[in-house]
Amino acid sequence: MKSLLQKFVTLILPVVAMAVAPMLFAGVGVGAKPIPGAEMIIDGTRQMLDDKWIYWEGPRFSSSLPIKWKIVDDPLDKGKVVMTDDRAADGGKYGAADIVTKKPYRDFRLHIEFIVMKERGNSGVYLQNRYEIQIQEGDKTKHGMGAVINETDSPYHAFNGLGKWNAYDINFRAARFKDGKLTEKAMVTMYFNGIKVHTNHPINQVWGGPNSGIDGGNDGG
Repeated sequence: MKSLLQKFVTLILPVVAMAVAPMLFAGVGVGAKPIPGAEMIIDGTRQMLDDKWIYWEGPRFSSSLPIKWKIVDDPLDKGKVVMTDDRAADGGKYGAADIVTKKPYRDFRLHIEFIVMKERGNSGVYLQNRYEIQIQEGDKTKHGMGAVINETDSPYHAFNGLGKWNAYDINFRAARFKDGKLTEKAMVTMYFNGIKVHTNHPINQVWGGPNSGIDGGNDGG
């Protein structure tokens, strides 16, 4: 599952499942094959993009269907990839043209491959449209590449670099609630290009600000 990321366009993958066995991490990193039971959600075709994804119509949404993201030639390998290129998001206008899966998921494993083509390219992978794993070239801070945004240090050492394919393998366990009250925080384990960089990290806060996330990141997690 590959996506071509350009500067200042946000890729949002909320509650996306790639497997029915979320704790199994056989085969991680760039080029990993789907494990048995995996559901493909991006395959480089327009049909799958339209069938499984839709725009998130948040307060800043300014695009329109059909999804404007492009299907382009893989810049390094053979085949086609999805390019997160929607003019509505020009100038770093996050939340203007983000996409989400039509199907909801709870606990899941996600495998996604991405390539950042420009310096300081800024994007992110949202989990349940609430929690963000950052994609930002050149940033080694807690707001940088591979970080559970603003919570963990960036595992920048695992980044393959500008213009090269990278892979996140994410195991996500959703938060638990009882009688409307949080009883267990959401938790994430992640491999970045085959290197384990987060282990059962409890996610403390919804992120995204007022223009992204289902509640604007204001409920404290």
